[in-house]
Amino acid sequence: MPANNTTMEEKRTIFLVDDDMDQLTQLQIQVQALGFDTVTAESQKEAEEKLETFRPDLAILDLMMENQDSGFILSYKMKKKYPDVPVIIATAVRAETNMSFGIESDTDRNWIKADAYLEKSIRGDQLQREINKLLKL
Repeated sequence: MPANNTTMEEKRTIFLVDDDMDQLTQLQIQVQALGFDTVTAESQKEAEEKLETFRPDLAILDLMMENQDSGFILSYKMKKKYPDVPVIIATAVRAETNMSFGIESDTDRNWIKADAYLEKSIRGDQLQREINKLLKL
């Protein structure tokens, strides 16, 4: 039974973008187990193409893909086209580079336009909490 209370007619679609196929598959399994449909893209370029004709209910974007800031750029472009669609940036950048990114300051939030920022590997309960909060479920 799905972890959220949506009916089949109300089933929401979450857009998942990550250039690491293992990460993308893991995330897709987690999100589908929560009762959501998913659409995936393996690059910023592919995601931008899909967003031309597809409006998700929420998006979870990897930060570093073709470029170190692909997720930020994609989030910015997505919010420009669909301002009310919540965006989660998911990254392992802190573990991989010891650099820290975030959306704590107003300056960061104004440019990045993400609604939440999660460190990979995202626990299922953490993911469910963020999705439910952003979709107001």
